[in-house]
Amino acid sequence: MPGSSTLARELTFAEPQVVSDLRTYVGRARAAQDGAVRLQAEGRVLAAYVSILAPRILGEGTPTVLGLRTMPLAEPARLDTTVGLASVSDRLARMGEHDVVLPVPPTTVTENWAGVLPPRSGWTPAGTVGTDSLLAAASDGIREVAQTVPNSPGAIVVNNARGVIWARPIDGAPAGLPAGAAFGAYALGFLAPEQDAQVLTNGRWTRLSTAGGHVLVRQAAVL
Repeated sequence: MPGSSTLARELTFAEPQVVSDLRTYVGRARAAQDGAVRLQAEGRVLAAYVSILAPRILGEGTPTVLGLRTMPLAEPARLDTTVGLASVSDRLARMGEHDVVLPVPPTTVTENWAGVLPPRSGWTPAGTVGTDSLLAAASDGIREVAQTVPNSPGAIVVNNARGVIWARPIDGAPAGLPAGAAFGAYALGFLAPEQDAQVLTNGRWTRLSTAGGHVLVRQAAVL
């Protein structure tokens, strides 16, 4: 089953700074949505996918928003597993300042988003968007969610509010890039001021790429 079989029992990173980058990435992902991470390694590159936003009920308009960081390995590895962010964080916390070997958590988890990842190739450039616009869209969305959702809401109210706000296209952004993409990039620390981010498309998927990492978005199906 994709995302549930582990071949490598440990990953050896190229240098301690890469481990530090992974620790920061996992920490930010947990702060946004403490779920799982899908780890895929082929050769000397690790791809780490996390979920920042996803529909919670059938018919909800919230887009699926995934984060992706790729990291160099010192030794080739084969791996495809989905494990809890907390378990990866625990292992990273036990590593010393100069350690580069990460034991892979043996216990896998099941996440709907991890079963349908975006394609690796076939992306078509759609244009660029300024990171300042993305930062503004993320901040506006966060504020609007806080103002829209009442103090003691039901699940339907929360999900509907999130769906409307994060699915809304960003003004001036190519390919109808939704505000949820900006939120994902902001939450994961991928946005530096006064830069341009690349936007690419592939079927239902849209990719936002910066020097810090990638955000992959799939709009919710219209029922």
